[in-house]
Amino acid sequence: MTEAAVVSTERKETRTIKKRGFKKFIPLTLMTVPGLLYLVLNNYLPMFGIVIAFKNINFSKGIWGSDWIGFKNFEYLFKTEDAFIITRNTILYNVVFIILGTLLSIGIAILLNEIKNRFMTRLYQSIILLPFLISMIIVSYLAYAGLSLETGFLNKTVLPFLGMQEINWYQESQYWPYILTLIHLWKGIGFSSIIYFAAIIGIDEEYYEAAKLDGASKWHQIRHITLPSLTPTITMLTLLSIGRIFYSDFGLFYQITMNSGALYSTTNVIDTYVYRGLMGLGDIGMSAAAGLYQSVVGFILVLASNYLVGKFNKDNALF
Repeated sequence: MTEAAVVSTERKETRTIKKRGFKKFIPLTLMTVPGLLYLVLNNYLPMFGIVIAFKNINFSKGIWGSDWIGFKNFEYLFKTEDAFIITRNTILYNVVFIILGTLLSIGIAILLNEIKNRFMTRLYQSIILLPFLISMIIVSYLAYAGLSLETGFLNKTVLPFLGMQEINWYQESQYWPYILTLIHLWKGIGFSSIIYFAAIIGIDEEYYEAAKLDGASKWHQIRHITLPSLTPTITMLTLLSIGRIFYSDFGLFYQITMNSGALYSTTNVIDTYVYRGLMGLGDIGMSAAAGLYQSVVGFILVLASNYLVGKFNKDNALF
C-alpha cells in the first residue's frame, strides 16, 4: 500500500471516530438546548435594552425612536444628595453579609459533616434550608409580628419581661443594620452552607484517616484539611458575591422595613432608591441607567478580584 493510501485510510478512520463520538453525545447536547435557550432569552437578549439607559424614552416613539440624551440618566444617581448614603449602605451591608455569611455557612457545614446519623443529617439540612425557600413577603410579616408596636412579640412579651420600655422599631433607624443582617443570615445561610457541605463530603476520607494516625485533633483536621480543601469553593462563591456588591436584596430592604421613611438613613440602598424614583417619576431611562451602572461595576469588581486571586493562586481563580 502506498503512503498516500495509508494517509487516506487514516483520515477516513479519524472521521469515522469523530462521527461516532458526535453521535454518542447527541442526546446530551439536546438536553442542554432548553437551558441554552433560556440563557439566551433571559440573559443575553435583554442586553439590547442597554440603549434605554442613554435615551429619553417616549412611548409614542418607541425605544429606538426616542431621543438620545447620552449620560443624563446617570446624573440622577450621582448628583443627588442621597448618592453617598445609598452607595455607602449598599456596599457596607453587602460586605457584612459576605463576611458573616461565609464564616457561618462554613461553620454550619462543618457541624453537619460531624453528624453521622444519615436521617438527622438530612433533617438538619431541610431545617436550615427552609427559610431560604420562604417568600420575602412572608418573612416581612413574620418580622412585623415580632416588631410591631401594638402587637409585636418583642414589645408585648420580651421587653416587659426584661423590664425595658417598648420600642417603636419602625421609627428607630439605629436598630435596623442589626435586624436586617440577622434576617439576611437567617434566610440565606442555609443555601450556602449546603454548598459548602457538599464540598466537604467530596474530600477524600483518607486525608482524615492519615491525620488521625498522626494524632491530629479535630481542630487541626479542620484547619489543615477541611479549610484548604474548601478554598476553591470559598473563592468562587466570594467572587460571585463581590460581583453583586452593588446590588441589594430588594425584598429585604423594602418589604422588611415596610418602606418606612424614618429608616431611610440606614436602610436606603441603590435598588430601593431607584424603585422609589421610578414609581414617583416614572423615568424608565433612569432605572435602566442604575441597572447598567450596577452591572458594569460588578463586572469590573469580579475581574479585579479574580486577577488578585490569580496572582496568589492561579488554581483558585475562576478564569
